[in-house]
Amino acid sequence: MIIHRAGSRPSTTPDPAYFTGTVRMDPLIQAPAPARLRGIAVTFEPGARTNWHTHPLGQTLIVTAGAGRAQKDGEDIVEIRPGDVIWFAPGEKHWHGAAPDCAMTHIALQEEQDGTTADWMEPVTDAQYAG
Repeated sequence: MIIHRAGSRPSTTPDPAYFTGTVRMDPLIQAPAPARLRGIAVTFEPGARTNWHTHPLGQTLIVTAGAGRAQKDGEDIVEIRPGDVIWFAPGEKHWHGAAPDCAMTHIALQEEQDGTTADWMEPVTDAQYAG
């Protein structure tokens, strides 16, 4: 059994090459091998968002606070709120982030494959974010 006590690990800021705006990450779980689970709590300030990206084994988001947006490539933007659970299938191109006027926090769960949990692509433009 491994217990990570609340506040025992520092918050981090992600690589700005993969995000627009102010984002904070708080580690939750990085299970030891042979498990592959990785989990983080991610807080996006208003207007902040990820780049377009995919996950080799998919991703689950659990919205815990605020208001946000998510979009699968080729589909309309959807509004997301606390309690919403979103599943992105393996290889599904998407982005997610805060609403324009409200911060959003979600728990992101994904599995690592061949040393990676995400394949990062181009930024989401302001026009794409606006819908």
